[in-house]
Amino acid sequence: MSRTPARYAAGLLLACSAAFAATPALAAWPDKPITFVAPFTAGGANDLVARIIAKAVGSALNQPVIVENRPGAGGIVGAAHVARSAADGYTYLVGSNGTVTNSLIRSDQPYKDEALTPVALLSITPSVIVANPSNPAKDLKDFVARARQSKTDRITFSTAGNGSTPHFVAEMMKEATGLPIEPIAYKSGSEGVTAVIGNQVDATSEASIVTLPLIQSGKLKALATTWDKRMASAPDIPTTSEAGFPSIRIGHWAGLFAPTGTPADVLDKMNAAVDASLQTREVQDALRQSSIEPGGGSRASFAEFAASERERLGKVVKSGHMQTQ
Repeated sequence: MSRTPARYAAGLLLACSAAFAATPALAAWPDKPITFVAPFTAGGANDLVARIIAKAVGSALNQPVIVENRPGAGGIVGAAHVARSAADGYTYLVGSNGTVTNSLIRSDQPYKDEALTPVALLSITPSVIVANPSNPAKDLKDFVARARQSKTDRITFSTAGNGSTPHFVAEMMKEATGLPIEPIAYKSGSEGVTAVIGNQVDATSEASIVTLPLIQSGKLKALATTWDKRMASAPDIPTTSEAGFPSIRIGHWAGLFAPTGTPADVLDKMNAAVDASLQTREVQDALRQSSIEPGGGSRASFAEFAASERERLGKVVKSGHMQTQ
C-alpha cells in the first residue's frame, strides 16, 4: 500500500519515538570520532559533499568526522551497514535519492526503510542532460523536436543501473516527450558518460560535478539541467522546465541518516552542527564551486522532503516499470 508523503515522513520520525524514550540521552556526545558512510566510490558528488561537510561538522563538534566509502548495489551496501550499526550517534549515512526509492524498486533490500532516521539535508546537485558534441541539437527542446521529426525508433540513454538518477531521467523523458527512449545500463555514471563521449549511446544525464568539466572542455554538449533553476556556474544551460518539460525534474541530493533509535537530543545536535556548517562561507564556496547547492533546515523538514521525493519518484517507478523481482 502506498503512503502519502505526510504519512511516510511521520513514519520515519515516529518509528523511533519509543526508542528515543527508552534510550538515555548521551550528555557527553560526542566524545570520540564520528563516521559518515558514503555509499558510493570516492570522487563523485556524494563523496565530495560528505568530505566537505564532515570537515566542517568535525570542527563544530570538536571531534574528527571520518568519511568511509562503502559502495555497492546503488547505495544499498552502505545504507545496510548504517542501518545495522549501533544507535549511539557515532555512525551516519550520507544517503541519496536511492535511500528513499530503492525499496520501491528492489525486492531484496536487506534492511527496512524504518531502520534509518532522517537527520539533515546536506545538498542538492543538479543533473545535466548531455549528448555528444556531434549531435546537431542546440538544447533539449531542439533535441526532442529533431527526434520527433526524424521519427527515429530508438534513442539510447545510458544509465548507472536500474534505479539510478540517470535511469529516472530516462523514464521521465520517455513519459514527458513520448519518444522511444531506451535506457542502457552501465556499471557507473562515469561509464555512462564515457559511452556518450564515444558516441555509443545518444544521451545521458549526470551530476554537474561530473558533466560540467567535460562540457567546458568540449567533450560533451549540454542540453538541459534537471533542477528547477539554472546553475550559477553555468547560467547558459537552460532548465528542463524552460524547454517545456517541467516533469523532468530531479537532483542528486545528499542527506544525513542515522540508525533508528539514536537519541533525539543527539540527532538535534548533529542537525544543528550540519545546519551551522552549511551557512559558513567556506562550505558554501566549496560546494558551489561544483554547482552543488547547500541544503539545511530541521530534521522534520528533511523527513518531509525525503517523503515527498519518495512519493513523486514512486510514480516514475510505476509508470516506467522499474521494479525488479
